[in-house]
Amino acid sequence: MLSNVAVPLLDTVHPFELGVLCEVFGLDRSDDGMPVYDFAVVSAEGPTLSTHAGFTITTPHGLERLEEADLIAVPTGGSYPTRGYPEELLAALRRAVDRGARVLSVCSGAFVLGAAGLLDDRRCTTHWRYSAALARRFPRAVIDPDVLYVDAGPVVTSAGTAAAIDACLHILRQEHGPEVANYISRRMVVPPHRDGGQAQYITHPLPRSRCDTVAGTLDWMERHLRDDITVDQLAERAHMSPRTFARRFLQETGTTPYRWLLRQRVLKAQELLESTDETMDVIADHCGFGNAAALRHHFLRTLDTTPNAYRRTFRGDTGAKDARDARDGKDARDAKGTARNATV
Repeated sequence: MLSNVAVPLLDTVHPFELGVLCEVFGLDRSDDGMPVYDFAVVSAEGPTLSTHAGFTITTPHGLERLEEADLIAVPTGGSYPTRGYPEELLAALRRAVDRGARVLSVCSGAFVLGAAGLLDDRRCTTHWRYSAALARRFPRAVIDPDVLYVDAGPVVTSAGTAAAIDACLHILRQEHGPEVANYISRRMVVPPHRDGGQAQYITHPLPRSRCDTVAGTLDWMERHLRDDITVDQLAERAHMSPRTFARRFLQETGTTPYRWLLRQRVLKAQELLESTDETMDVIADHCGFGNAAALRHHFLRTLDTTPNAYRRTFRGDTGAKDARDARDGKDARDAKGTARNATV
């Protein structure tokens, strides 16, 4: 049972992510019947540490405090993807895993775990902005850039900022059951579990051609999302055989024509869900999916969330939602009335 939590800090630690760990594990909720942890913030670089916000943190605890922790949680900080780390900290993390403790990283804190060798041949994640850098620095890490967190045995890694809350609640759910996790999530005024993963927050552009061979074809595809497009048609436009075009497209974009077009259609759907009140069928038709069922299928597979959930997350305009609900309710009542009349 989890009872002892330590948070090692390095210079330029980010206060928000540190605050999440303090809120979840460092707050005494015994009056509400919740578990209480022996919690400590630990310095890995001297008694006084800087934050990226300009203030400093002091703590009496050194790295020896990690030896008794059941969970060691590493928050993020400035320059973590490129800096080096004290070998004493890395050795303490390795010993913790060897003796059966869990370690958790938040955002770029994953680089600390990678430097300790704890991500080798292990599935993990970090903030989507740092995924490529993590892969370059630790090529044996098995990185999933789309998820909010990964639980890989004793090593838990989470994505940026608020994903730390998701990972912490997951640990509480495993250690103490859903009642404790749900209660603490209500106290923090956050959902006990969020739909989807990082993919819905990523704003990276689609892979573009590294030369001009298929660049014109890509522009044409973007302008004809609603059309049924085949590789034969694209190859004809590019004045190549279908086989040559498919090979050249993969070489220059890093993906297939079908996957490139599908991602472009999903991106267009995201834009329309954020900026319009159009129905799912209208959006699906505009983006080339044909109908709402196909839109939902591809949206869910690509972003791990539904179009409706995405719209609720990124619109936040309850007035528009109320209007849609009222319209949907009216349509449903009209349909029932028509059915009754037909029966009569």
